[in-house]
Amino acid sequence: MANTNSVPMAAFGPGSLFVTRTDTAGAPFNIGYAQEFSYDESADNKELYGTNQYALLVARGTVKATGKIKAATISGLALAQCFWGQSFSSGQYLSSLSEAVTVAATTTGATGMGINVTHQSSANKDLGVSYTTSVPAGLPLTLAASTTASLTAGQYYVSSTGLYTFSTLAQDLGAALKANYAYVDLTAGQQITVTNQPIGTTPTFQLDYVTTLYGATMYRRFYSCISTKLALAHKLTDFAMPEIDIAFFANSAGNVFTVTQTTVA
Repeated sequence: MANTNSVPMAAFGPGSLFVTRTDTAGAPFNIGYAQEFSYDESADNKELYGTNQYALLVARGTVKATGKIKAATISGLALAQCFWGQSFSSGQYLSSLSEAVTVAATTTGATGMGINVTHQSSANKDLGVSYTTSVPAGLPLTLAASTTASLTAGQYYVSSTGLYTFSTLAQDLGAALKANYAYVDLTAGQQITVTNQPIGTTPTFQLDYVTTLYGATMYRRFYSCISTKLALAHKLTDFAMPEIDIAFFANSAGNVFTVTQTTVA
């Protein structure tokens, strides 16, 4: 049959990537905003030599098949399904950074002075307190283990309910401070706590890749894949792009991958 496509077969751009878990039931999903997809096959060959320089025979042994996926967005579903093999639940950690708090200028003689921060009811973790304008500005306060005794100047304590307590000594009376803390929002977002799984626990998935250029489509289906590495670099003035290294291998039917394309050549 004559080739009816007007251009030779070519691929441009990263295409689209779809993942379907094979070790457990799950709906296929698009990794989304793919930036890079590459795959590589490397054979381990064995040469038989005589007394001369070149081999008399060469036989292929094992083949190592690997690849890499890079995406523009951070998909919790993709990271969980491809690498961790664990599930997300609803809720997220948020932060209040440099929240302005001011110690009262007078005291009633109590051992400490309590201040309610904005998200006290959902506070999750203290991230430190510093002076805003004095002693000197930016100097961090010291977290005390308890308030069983009077706090000294420059100390603070955070209760289990998120209440911040500061010293009533002269240095801290009327002090302007910046509080940093994390809090929980259970109404939005998603969260996962990755737990330590037994050795050998390995999420497997089928990977479908498709790209189309000038009406010619290239399709690759890798039947059994695992993720061998997950990397996420956070850099100054740059976007964080998840990178997932994969290895692919034969499924129970002996199939490794299928290649289809529009152009017959």
